[in-house]
Amino acid sequence: MNPSKKITVLLAEDHAIVRQGLRTLLETEGRCAVVGQAQTGREAVELTATLRPDIVLMDIAMPVLNGLEATRQILAANPAAKVLILSAHSDDEYIERLTAAGVVGFLEKQTSAEILTQAIHEVAAGKSFFSPAIAKRMADGRNRSRDRDGLPRPHGGRLTSREMEVLQLVAEGRANKQVAATLGISIKTVEKHRQHLMDKLNIHETASLTRYAIAQGIIESAVQVTII
Repeated sequence: MNPSKKITVLLAEDHAIVRQGLRTLLETEGRCAVVGQAQTGREAVELTATLRPDIVLMDIAMPVLNGLEATRQILAANPAAKVLILSAHSDDEYIERLTAAGVVGFLEKQTSAEILTQAIHEVAAGKSFFSPAIAKRMADGRNRSRDRDGLPRPHGGRLTSREMEVLQLVAEGRANKQVAATLGISIKTVEKHRQHLMDKLNIHETASLTRYAIAQGIIESAVQVTII
């Protein structure tokens, strides 16, 4: 990478105050340029495709589309994209899922500014970067029975990206009409996706879908609004 060229960064974080702090930190450092900000996972996917940043700094707990699924969609569209996770959630299951999805690094939100900027520069240079505590846990080598994407395999096969989007929105308390409007598809299509994902998961009640989404880290329990 040309050392005189600034590293372009897309911030994917749902809390405005955190985005503002990160932008100030990175731009004060002088070698980074924040080219876009996304407050939902869906926005992160769309802005990455449009802006083509050098690095996407991604949170996991994102509304509409969580960071894991957003990362999958970003890398499916552009395998060369570099996604660096910065999250308060750093348990082993999240790390396994995201490394399997193809992230180039994982940092905890309590990391120092120095480590964050170091990670961005190393990732921009084509390396991977995991915070020391996470790297140590990864080196321990935990073997779990999971599919290639790090998720327990549903009975009817892995959920598609669209089914994952519908699952998250339903679990967040959105009615079919709201899901359709958010995704830009018809209500009938939403109903079809909803039925398919329920069949695959062998879950046929919205309350149970919500519990599944929370257990799998697709949403946080605080995100749930209503159960339809």
